[in-house]
Amino acid sequence: MPGCPLLFMEYGCPTFGTSLFLCIRWESTNLNSLAEGVCPTAGGARTIFLMSWIGWALLSACFAAATALLAKVGVAHVDSNLAMALRTTVVLLFAWGIVFVLAKPGVGGLAELRALDRRTLLFLALSGLATGLSWICYFRALQLGPASRVAPLDKLSVPLVIVFAWLLLGEKLTAPTLIGGLLITAGAVVIALG
Repeated sequence: MPGCPLLFMEYGCPTFGTSLFLCIRWESTNLNSLAEGVCPTAGGARTIFLMSWIGWALLSACFAAATALLAKVGVAHVDSNLAMALRTTVVLLFAWGIVFVLAKPGVGGLAELRALDRRTLLFLALSGLATGLSWICYFRALQLGPASRVAPLDKLSVPLVIVFAWLLLGEKLTAPTLIGGLLITAGAVVIALG
């Protein structure tokens, strides 16, 4: 019997010949098939479209836009730190749910968690602290200002990442990247001052 459609995201590593794709399953789903990366329909797996890093980045931008709008409404009548803590709790539960529900046997989940080295743990912890500090500032800015002006200023992280990736990670700073970073900066400033 058909059930609700399920949007399922499979991830893989292009180096080893697997790809990212989305598929829709029009029947009831059990979690074991999801954990194994199976998305069958009557005629087998139905791939809607292949996804590269660009697809994932565009989805991220859509969810980030929704985040700003939902957070602006959510923070209207509550302390911004409490709002951030509640949101973080949801993110925490969601993230661990993904780790355990979608982990393939022997990959991800607790098996991979036990094998992490100290350097990986240190940088992930520092990234978590930076995320927390960013969210505290972002929620306070949303509480005080309009979302349509706060969000573009928040996106100044893009040109900052471009510069720091060049300085610290040795990534190439090409003309298109530099021009794009400058345009993002100019756009954010124009919107914030407008």
